[in-house]
Amino acid sequence: MQGPEPTFFVSLVSGACAGTATDVAFFPIDTIKTRLQAKGGFFRNGGYKGIYRGLGSCVIASAPSASLFFVTYDTIKRKLQPHVSSPSYRHMIAASVGEIMACIVRVPAEVIKQRTQASHMGLTSSWSNFKHILMNNNQQKGVIRGLYRGWNSTIMREIPFTIIQFPLYEWLKSKTWSTSSDTDLKPVSMGLKGAVCGMVAGGVAAALTTPLDVIKTRIMLSSDKVKFGHMISQLIREEGWSSFWKGVVPRTCWISCGGAIFLGCYELVRDELMRL
Repeated sequence: MQGPEPTFFVSLVSGACAGTATDVAFFPIDTIKTRLQAKGGFFRNGGYKGIYRGLGSCVIASAPSASLFFVTYDTIKRKLQPHVSSPSYRHMIAASVGEIMACIVRVPAEVIKQRTQASHMGLTSSWSNFKHILMNNNQQKGVIRGLYRGWNSTIMREIPFTIIQFPLYEWLKSKTWSTSSDTDLKPVSMGLKGAVCGMVAGGVAAALTTPLDVIKTRIMLSSDKVKFGHMISQLIREEGWSSFWKGVVPRTCWISCGGAIFLGCYELVRDELMRL
């Protein structure tokens, strides 16, 4: 048993804490991963210099995007229970819708963050990249298109990722929690169990979806509008099949460790709030 489901407020606050803690803690690894995947390679895109570039846009978006995810995930998971008998299917559906909602905030921040990390157009701050997008896309549709560049590729990466991660996470969590009753668990113990399950689930999902992440990164860093299929053929033609696995090690390390903080923090804060 895992106790009662969290309320809207609990999901909101717990998600905000989890998202902010994770992104701030592992931002340098994300920068290294982005520069490895960017065209031209790691050192041409900045190397180890300025590894906190883009942190501003990341921090601003962390809390609302994670809150949107968990509010949606917890709500849909609860609403589906009488209608969908399989827990795995419930978790897949709820997590997929949660990711789509979170991407409304995450994608613009990701575009700005990755352009800053790779010193796109020589711009080395989140604010300068944001202004560049506004100035070069002065019509409303152009601004939206600029800020949401890579939306399709991001969704195509996040949905498979979350379909792998959250059913696996919930399964691992149920097996771990089944060893003792909820009344015997203290908040720190809940956080640690969530961290271990989150690390394993996040690492597996991250490794398997690295090719989708490479394509998403290249599309976001492109100056021109590039279609998903065209980017795939371009990568194969110019850099070979191995290019799809660029950054797999830092991505897997970052997301597995990030999953530990993200889901461990979420479980810890959620349990504390539900005890009040």
